[in-house]
Amino acid sequence: MAHSTSTNGKDNLVGSLWMIAAMAAFAIEDALVKDAAQTLPVGQVLALFGLGGMLLFAGMLKFNREPLFIKDVVSLPMRIRIVFEVIGRLFYVLAIAFIPLSTATVILQATPLVVVTGAVLFLGEKVSPVRWLAIFIGLLGVILIVQPGADGFSQLSLLAVIGMIGFAGRDLASRMAPPTIGTARLGFYGFLSVLISGLLYSSWAGEVYRLPSKPELLSIVIATVAGVIAYSCLMKAMRTGEVSAVTPFRYTRLLFGCSLGLLFFGEEFTASMLIGSALIVSSGLFIGWRGKKVVTKGLEVSR
Repeated sequence: MAHSTSTNGKDNLVGSLWMIAAMAAFAIEDALVKDAAQTLPVGQVLALFGLGGMLLFAGMLKFNREPLFIKDVVSLPMRIRIVFEVIGRLFYVLAIAFIPLSTATVILQATPLVVVTGAVLFLGEKVSPVRWLAIFIGLLGVILIVQPGADGFSQLSLLAVIGMIGFAGRDLASRMAPPTIGTARLGFYGFLSVLISGLLYSSWAGEVYRLPSKPELLSIVIATVAGVIAYSCLMKAMRTGEVSAVTPFRYTRLLFGCSLGLLFFGEEFTASMLIGSALIVSSGLFIGWRGKKVVTKGLEVSR
């Protein structure tokens, strides 16, 4: 029994390190995408980013001698996942292009709260009144950051909220995705969604593409590599440690994202943003802790 506990502890530690690496890479991706979108059309940035990620994951599939397409790719959960991925990617990139990176990063941290709410509404999961209270407090944190009705309210902040909802829908659909779709294949079609979102936005906005400069192209290339690394580290984290142990380390993205916003874009933190961040993180950690407690009790009863 002691050996098993020690092994789980080691796996959780390794999984947590993978999760921290994933969040750091995601933050780097966000910062570089924001940097490229300052001068390049947003749709073009998305399209190039999506195409680059597709090529990298396609290379992984070819190296592992796995087919690019299988029947389960067009299953209903995967089709739903692609729709939400397009919404999430498009609106989140628009958000980091037009509002402070730190603000968009903080709002994104509410994704787990929306996932839990969606699981109740669409997957029939049960949530206690205490966890509902935690969800309400977390969403209150989002409202504090967005500040609808206040003098400093920016409608552009709603882009991050819509992006966050899109990512939550993607995560819910991923839970129902067939197990035959591995990390590389899921990544390929995820980046395909990014390419689609870029093309759709460019068509709607009437953007005219141009040849990127070397610095712009370098930002997109490094962002793409960082995105692929982040995605791979995230999958590694979820498959190494216990979900309840590694998931709280998702919030390190808040630290990385806000630090990059402060250092490279000269962003400032307001009191409402700090309080909202605290509410979101606290409620998310509480929900994760309650979930672990329920699972533990269930194991004890089953024995």
